[in-house]
Amino acid sequence: MIRHHYGARWALFPIYRRPASAADSAAEVLVDGYTYGSLSMTSYQVRHDIKWDRSALSALGRPPHTGSMNIFIIVVVVAVVLILLALALAARIVKQYEQGVLFRLGRVVGTRKPGFQVIIPFVDSLRKVSLRIVTMPIQSQGIITRDNVSVDVSAVAYFRVVDAVKSVVAIESVDAAIDQIAQTTLRKVVGQHTLDETLSETDSINLDIREILDRTTTDWGIEVTLVELKDIQLPESMKRAMARQAEAEREKRAKIINAEGESMAAAALGDASDIMMAHPLALQLRNLQSLVEIGVDKNTTVVFPAPLMTTIAELGAFLARENAASGAPMPAAADVTPIRVAATNGTHESG
Repeated sequence: MIRHHYGARWALFPIYRRPASAADSAAEVLVDGYTYGSLSMTSYQVRHDIKWDRSALSALGRPPHTGSMNIFIIVVVVAVVLILLALALAARIVKQYEQGVLFRLGRVVGTRKPGFQVIIPFVDSLRKVSLRIVTMPIQSQGIITRDNVSVDVSAVAYFRVVDAVKSVVAIESVDAAIDQIAQTTLRKVVGQHTLDETLSETDSINLDIREILDRTTTDWGIEVTLVELKDIQLPESMKRAMARQAEAEREKRAKIINAEGESMAAAALGDASDIMMAHPLALQLRNLQSLVEIGVDKNTTVVFPAPLMTTIAELGAFLARENAASGAPMPAAADVTPIRVAATNGTHESG
C-alpha cells in the first residue's frame, strides 16, 4: 500500500503483492483502510515487488473510481435540494378572500388574483391583503357632553379593504390607524351632543361617526361599513338623579291623568244633574235604585238622605197640582199621614 499526503489528509492507494510462494496464491489488498484477504499491513513501506493492479479491486468486489462516484452523487443531491428550495421560494398561494400585491425590486408591478402564483425568488415580493370585513372594538372613552356631563362611551366599527395597493403603500398599519382615528372621532362627535341626545339619538351619532371615518380612510383604500355605540356608562350620582327625575316624571303623569279623569267625571255629573233638574222623577228613581243596591246586603237600618225627603214633599205637591188641574177631589186631611223629617241624621219616621 502506498500512502500519499494531500494537504492535511492521508490517502491510501490500493496495492497488491505478488505471492512469495506457490501456496500464497491470493492477493492481499488494502483499499482505503480496509483489508481484503489475510494480509494486515502495519507498515507503509513501498517494496519493489509491489505494483498497481486494477483487476484486483474488481475481483475483490470493490469497483474502481469510488471517489468520483461519491462526488457525482453529492452533486446530484445538492442540485435537487437547490431546485426544491427555488420552487419553495417561487411558489405562492393566494386564498379566495385575499389579493396579492406584487413588488419587483421594491416597486409595485400589479396585483395577483386568488390561486397559485409564481414569483421570481429574491427579486419579487408578494404581499397578501385580506378583503374580508374586519370587526374592530373601540375602547371606552371618557367624554364630556355638551351639557357638562362626564360619560364613558365605547363603540365597535366594521371596515374592509377595497384597494389592496393603497392599503399597503399609503399607510403602514391599517388596523392601528383606524383604531386611533375612530377613538378621536367618537370623542369629537359625542362631545357635540347633550346627555339626553346621546342616550336617545344613537342612530344619528352612529351615522355621523361613520361618515367622518369613511371620508378619512378613503385615501387608504379602506371603506367603513358600520359604526355602532356599544355601551354608555354614567356616573353613580347621575344615575340617581336620573332615577329621581324619572320618578317625578311618572308622578306628574299620574297626577295629570287623575286630574283629567276628575274633570271628565265632573263634566259627566254636570250633564247628569242638568238632566235630573229637567226631570225631577229621575232623581227619585236614582234614589230608589240606590235603595235596591243597599238592600242586597240585607241591612236592618236604612238611611235616607235629606234631599230624598224633600223630593218626596215635592212629589206630593206635584201630585196635588195635578189633581187640582184635573178637577179631582183632594183627599181629606185625616187620610194624609204626616211625615216628620229629621234634619239631623237624614232619617224619617212615620206616625
